[in-house]
Amino acid sequence: MKTDKILNKAIDGVFLTTDEAMLLYDDVSTSELMAAANFVRYKIHKQNIVTWLIDRNVNYSNVCISGCKFCNFYRSVNHKDAYITTDSEYDEKINELIDAGGNQLLLQGGMHPKLGIEFYETLFKSLKTKFPNLKLHALGPPEIVHISKISNLTYKETLVRLIKAGLDSLPGAGAEILSDRVRKILSPIKANTAEWLDVMHEAHKLNLITSATMMFGHIETRAERIEHILKIRDLQDKKPKDSKGFISFIPWTFQGKDTVLQKKYNLPKSVSSEEYIRLIAMSRLLLPNIDNIQASWLTVGKDVGQVCLHAGANDFGSIMMEENVVSSAGSNHKFDVQGIKSAIREAGFVPKQRNQRFEILD
Repeated sequence: MKTDKILNKAIDGVFLTTDEAMLLYDDVSTSELMAAANFVRYKIHKQNIVTWLIDRNVNYSNVCISGCKFCNFYRSVNHKDAYITTDSEYDEKINELIDAGGNQLLLQGGMHPKLGIEFYETLFKSLKTKFPNLKLHALGPPEIVHISKISNLTYKETLVRLIKAGLDSLPGAGAEILSDRVRKILSPIKANTAEWLDVMHEAHKLNLITSATMMFGHIETRAERIEHILKIRDLQDKKPKDSKGFISFIPWTFQGKDTVLQKKYNLPKSVSSEEYIRLIAMSRLLLPNIDNIQASWLTVGKDVGQVCLHAGANDFGSIMMEENVVSSAGSNHKFDVQGIKSAIREAGFVPKQRNQRFEILD
């Protein structure tokens, strides 16, 4: 059977073509995809370990000019609820993070029209001076594109200055679906597909740790989901040999409550559990050059997340001490430290706390 040969190629770590990937996605049963992806997972991660981490998501501002149709969080610059996080607020939030046993700050905001490179340099240096052990997992490609434009810098110049100021790793934020057809509808002002990929390529050349994400379950086609994953794979293949490039891939589901996107297109309330599990399995099979696949319990919940650990995922993400964007669109799943460890154990694995570099801390 043709799909058997394709599945064996994926298990052997061979890059699949778009047509081959679509055949698997469309024609292979969920149980077969899960079994193959789980086999590949154990080829890469031989121990029965699932990793997790403690970090805090702090938004430096809620001002953004992108106007993404899936986002309820952003405000215009003159809105009465617009803010920029203050020094005292950072101090309080970071001290709470440290007290909880974490040291990574997921620092994100948006495309603020008045904040150039100097703002971020000053902020990063200040945070690192006060908290020398803090790890800044900050911004994302769309913000780098925006900062570069308003500061009249290249992507490389922007990244070099931010790294010098204290940036430790670059999240895969703002990827959504790497298709310009989709992006023109979702967020026409935000970085296009080529810009997102170009920023990540520059980051890889600078040996900056990065992650990749995908938000699916809205207006994208099934083929566009696969194309997104293959673009991530192909960019990872171009990284310098001494660079880690994308250290993980995190697919998560569109949360549509009260969003412009959901109302305009009358989208389903959520992606089905099976659909998410299949996407996790496909991610593991199509990304032999990215070590870690994360299950997004934040958007699909504990039970589905646990199943994903048997479908190719080896990481359960963060307890997320603070999260505003996804929760403002309907996600209400929560974990504390004991909760995430218990969930991993219930699924049959040994939980191990990690850092952003996927180094075990226990």
